Amino acid sequence: MPAETGSHQRLATVPTSAVLKSVPAHTTPAAYTVQYGDTVAAIAARFGLATVDVLTWNDLGWRSVIYPGQSLRLTAPAAAPAPAPAPSPAPAPSAQTHTVVAGDTIFAIAQKYGTSIDAILAANGLSRDSVIYPGQVIAISAAASPQPAPAPAPAAVPPAAPDTAGTTHMVVVGDTLFAIAQKYGTSVAALYAANGLGPSSIIYPGQSIIVAAAAEAPASTPAPAETAVLNAPQAENAAMIIGIGRELGVSERGIAIALATSMVESWLRNLDWGDRDSLGLFQQRPSTGWGTPEQVMDRDRSIRVFYGGQSDPNGSTTRGLLDIPGWESMTFSEAAQSVQISAYPERYGAWETAAYEWIALYG
Repeated sequence: MPAETGSHQRLATVPTSAVLKSVPAHTTPAAYTVQYGDTVAAIAARFGLATVDVLTWNDLGWRSVIYPGQSLRLTAPAAAPAPAPAPSPAPAPSAQTHTVVAGDTIFAIAQKYGTSIDAILAANGLSRDSVIYPGQVIAISAAASPQPAPAPAPAAVPPAAPDTAGTTHMVVVGDTLFAIAQKYGTSVAALYAANGLGPSSIIYPGQSIIVAAAAEAPASTPAPAETAVLNAPQAENAAMIIGIGRELGVSERGIAIALATSMVESWLRNLDWGDRDSLGLFQQRPSTGWGTPEQVMDRDRSIRVFYGGQSDPNGSTTRGLLDIPGWESMTFSEAAQSVQISAYPERYGAWETAAYEWIALYG
């Protein structure tokens, strides 16, 4: 019943379905220029679109910042990657295809079809920096699994480190420090150190980022296992996360991911402050559609929104763990990162062992 109530509240606050019915598809402009005070969620609702689609079409994350004068795409990108299937004629006889839906990732698609990320990238002429979008057709090459062999070669080339030492990256719309670090084979910590930045820093289009050489950094990326003795408020919040997860039929692993995520984001506390407008147990942002400040601070509701699924109080406005295709086969950190889009995805996995201990203690 609480989930239904939350759903009615959301529909009363943001009548997305009503907008979808009243605004014909052809009236939606191809692009929109951001005005002062705009948010992605408000722009999406105005034109009867899902927030997650607008983010995807513009290569943005839940924590990306938009600014006045910025142009946002309001339609799915043209099928520019269509010529890419050219490399796939060889495996054509046994090739499969997959039509991308909201929430899909190359990793999840590879897991679903029993192939590798590199095989899918090669079969579609994509790179690790490519963005996929709903409606795009992805070729699945079953015979491309040997392709990963060439991939390790660049990583093993010693000159890579000196090359990145003096490299700079010009920030474009949608960039995050995590994505930049991934692109240049370095770490977020190395970018912080080289540019005098910190976790609360905001980067902006046109900014030049120094890419420090940190080839060794990824080796130490897996954070050591963390542990903590919970105080009374933390234990109460942990019990709520466990209880609601079981009520929704979430697996023990899914509950552990929720516990670890809350520990990383808020230290398992229902915070009324955070980075920009982030609030609550999971540091969800009202400006990106997670709910009003009051709704985000409602522990019961915010937990249900993190889990998502059919009983998500936010409906399809945001994407919870259960809405991520193939999350069960992702690593612990990858599953949490798919919901949170954090600059520090490796931190979630460090709490995996502790999360299972909390389930045993408070479940």
